[in-house]
Amino acid sequence: MPLVVYILGLTIFSLTTSEFMVAGMMPSLALALGESVTQIGYLISLYAIGMVVGGPLITIGMLKLRITNKKGLLWLLGFYTIAQSVAASATSYDIMAVARVATGVAASACFGVALAICADIVNAKSRGRAAAVVIGGLMLASVVGMPVTTLIDQKMGWRASFWLVVILAALCMVLIALMVPRSRATEKVSLGDELVEFRNRHLWAAYASSGLIIGAIFAAFSYFIPILTEITGFPPSSIPWLLGVYGFANVVGNGVVGRFADQYTIPIMVWGLIVLSVSLALFAVFADNQTISVALLVVIGLVGMSMNPAIIARVMKTAHPGPLVNTIHTSVINIGLGLGSWVGGVGIATGYGLRSPLWVGVALAVLGLISLLPYLGQKSREPDSVAFTVRAD
Repeated sequence: MPLVVYILGLTIFSLTTSEFMVAGMMPSLALALGESVTQIGYLISLYAIGMVVGGPLITIGMLKLRITNKKGLLWLLGFYTIAQSVAASATSYDIMAVARVATGVAASACFGVALAICADIVNAKSRGRAAAVVIGGLMLASVVGMPVTTLIDQKMGWRASFWLVVILAALCMVLIALMVPRSRATEKVSLGDELVEFRNRHLWAAYASSGLIIGAIFAAFSYFIPILTEITGFPPSSIPWLLGVYGFANVVGNGVVGRFADQYTIPIMVWGLIVLSVSLALFAVFADNQTISVALLVVIGLVGMSMNPAIIARVMKTAHPGPLVNTIHTSVINIGLGLGSWVGGVGIATGYGLRSPLWVGVALAVLGLISLLPYLGQKSREPDSVAFTVRAD
């Protein structure tokens, strides 16, 4: 695997650390900005809104201007660094809110362009494995990035955590400028070339499966803490360790799935959804048993978010993996994340109890499984058959 792929993974780690870290420093931000914890929580939502809406628009603009992927990624990281610096220097909630939207916009477009570069510099049959390395940065952000920035906040203040992300993003810019290869003698991909891909109904089917899978995971994950404390009976002090175990399982599963995602894309997703739905159902039934709950938490970690390399590999096989295709996929994933969390909360709000998000996760996982049934046994479109390739620079 080229070293550049790991640098792209470090880039994603930096961006997603910024997305997650607000959750770990809410009291500090609430005190510093003079707002309620609820208002500070909206900063996470604003980042996600920027990713869902702004990322595709920025990518379309880049394609219309025919900006190459390497140059586009450098400009995006530059913009991200400036916006994150504004957030680190913010003295009011309004400034912080605008900065969070701006960083979300840049991060979404960075995801798409980074995956496009990744797809271009590795062998077509290794794209799922390479994507696993890049997306591994997202996994590590929750396992390493968020705890580290929370610790820095406690020791040095929340601004130090924001400035750390600025430094990481700037470092990634330098490494990308030096190490991402210059363009090969291949044709640039225009906006028209990219838009043609969206006539492919199988691409939309792949997007739908991705949204349902992520929705199933986050319908449950968003409510793990109250479930584990109020039903399972774990003390609040044990939650960081339990989430650490879950995050470690994500990282392990991501690495294993990445090895086989290119060769067994659909079977991995099918079996992953079967195991996920059964595990969530068992968790709902045995949530009051600590031993069984921890075991199922590990299984859900191994098979849930770990399907990411497979869902990315599927999209890359279904359509040419250009920046717009990948950025829209990122938006779909974030939509699935948000809707899954919301629907999971609806079950609680309507009086069905804290176990209801787990059953919502089961329902979404089953829908995801149904969406894959027409593709069982079918050979995916091979990426080598695409008539054009994306330039890295």
